[in-house]
Amino acid sequence: MHPNPAFRFRPEDPALAFVAAHGFGHLFGMTPDGPRVAHAPLLVTLAGTLRFHLANTNALTPHLDGEPLLASIGGPGNYVSPNWYADPAANVPTWNYRAVEIEGVVRKLGWDDLGDLLDLSAATFEPRVGEDWTMDKMTPARRDGMMKAITAFELSIDSVRTTDKHSQNRSEADARGVVAALERIGEAGGAREIRRTRGW
Repeated sequence: MHPNPAFRFRPEDPALAFVAAHGFGHLFGMTPDGPRVAHAPLLVTLAGTLRFHLANTNALTPHLDGEPLLASIGGPGNYVSPNWYADPAANVPTWNYRAVEIEGVVRKLGWDDLGDLLDLSAATFEPRVGEDWTMDKMTPARRDGMMKAITAFELSIDSVRTTDKHSQNRSEADARGVVAALERIGEAGGAREIRRTRGW
């Protein structure tokens, strides 16, 4: 995470809410062949854990149970040109972005928990795209066959680190210059993030 404490999530903007809203992360773990990363949907449980599933053929799958894992969840970001500041010659390019890192120990889940995870996944993500697919739309044989090819896991959270870098360290003039430039190039989302962090 960025070392500047100015770039931290605020208490009214909890990290797990960001993770739940984003819903996808990069999972870093160790294998006998070295470090590996998996890319997977993530679900935040009511108990404050993360649940996810991986293909059984994923390089991490046989090595996760009982082991530490680092989850990295990043949202959209924006390149920032020094030309957007009041004094371009005194600055260098940078990126604005939001990210959460979560560390903890993983445990493998059983068959029933896998089914619950897949049901929760559909209930969480289908409405986001205006659809209503559920596991019940599959034949039992097809459902069970596909479930046998994946494994569910739960990450118990030991630590959370955050970065919410959106020009908080810049002058008012510089921040407004970045907002204007982002809007000019069609990056309204990046402009909104600066307004959010500065309370505009």
